[in-house]
Amino acid sequence: MEEADRQLLRRSRVRLVSELQVVPLWDALLSRELFTPDMIEDIQRAGSGSRRDQARQLIIDLETRGSQALPLFISCLEDTGQDVLASFLRTSRHSAKLSKPTPGNPTPVVLRPEVLRPETPRPVDTGSGGFRDVCAPETLRRNTDLTYVLNADPCGHCLIVNNVNFCPDSGHSTRAGSNIDCEKLRRRFSSLHFAVEVKCDLTAKKMVLALVELARRDHSALDCCVVVILSHGCQASHLQFPGAVYGTDGCPVSVERIVNIFNGTGCPSLGGRPKLFFIQACGGGKDHGFEVASTSPEDRASGSNPEPDATPFQQGSGTMDQPDAMSSLPTPSDIFVSYSTFPGFVSWRDTKSGSWYVETLDSIFEQWAHSEDLQSLMLRVANAVSVKGIYKQMPGCFNFLRKKLFFKTQ
Repeated sequence: MEEADRQLLRRSRVRLVSELQVVPLWDALLSRELFTPDMIEDIQRAGSGSRRDQARQLIIDLETRGSQALPLFISCLEDTGQDVLASFLRTSRHSAKLSKPTPGNPTPVVLRPEVLRPETPRPVDTGSGGFRDVCAPETLRRNTDLTYVLNADPCGHCLIVNNVNFCPDSGHSTRAGSNIDCEKLRRRFSSLHFAVEVKCDLTAKKMVLALVELARRDHSALDCCVVVILSHGCQASHLQFPGAVYGTDGCPVSVERIVNIFNGTGCPSLGGRPKLFFIQACGGGKDHGFEVASTSPEDRASGSNPEPDATPFQQGSGTMDQPDAMSSLPTPSDIFVSYSTFPGFVSWRDTKSGSWYVETLDSIFEQWAHSEDLQSLMLRVANAVSVKGIYKQMPGCFNFLRKKLFFKTQ
């Protein structure tokens, strides 16, 4: 390999290791004779065998291949749908060649792609005495260093678990209004270019099986994954993500277990890609809130009769996990978990119009998903829900995303 190509790989190693999807590459690398089957097996066994370890070893070994190794590798990336990385390497390689000095000619100054300045936002008069920035969202969407790429169609799978009817001996009532939530979310995520699948009235065991089946699919050609749980819930002992949701048999499944089904071991083809969880269920007591200046007229109306999706938390007699158990848990990168309420408090659901959280989320996404990232959308949801009703509800989230996420709306 040429020294310039070798230096480019070394400068780009951090990004390549972070974003490279190795599983789809094996056949392409073999067909172009970049590596032999034995060499690929050695790469697959590198380190712990994780995607990152394999990607790191692949880049290291790539430096030892022939002078055409980098162009062939870029072609493999393009063949496997990794166009962003391919474009980055191709552009960087071209810029490096342009900046190489030739005898008798001055060295041209060429900025590398990663140091190019973003387009300066242009403020536009809104006509109401203020200005809005029309370039920033689109500029961010195109900046793959700051924003996840959601170009696939469909963008990914969306699984909605809708538990409405519970076994008589479970101690839980029927969740009237949940079907309204389910239909709203099915339509919403379909409009955001997800392949939506709905499963209803699952026991705890069947919930886990459905999630494991989803995690074991090949997501390598997709950009994202969404899991929605609509159920009764409670608090639960945890190390990372609080709360649990009930199966229709009355047995709980912790949110932590749900999330970790999609870690690097259980779902390697989603490595480095966003995994979003929306939980309409939690546990605890009523939140009386604190006095504010006003309450909206619709919240003072007496016609609404919301129900809680909650069970008060009671610490069991079993022992807690020991601190050293934390070392075996995966790092929760590229994870976003949204809760309908702060852990420990109830989540209100109107029997006729559905839950406050889902109703608000659907409305906010409809108005703003075309221009705002996920975290900004959820701040709007939290603010809107927090001012509803006499008893209060405060949505919240655990955000382990590395970049901004803009949904695909066109």
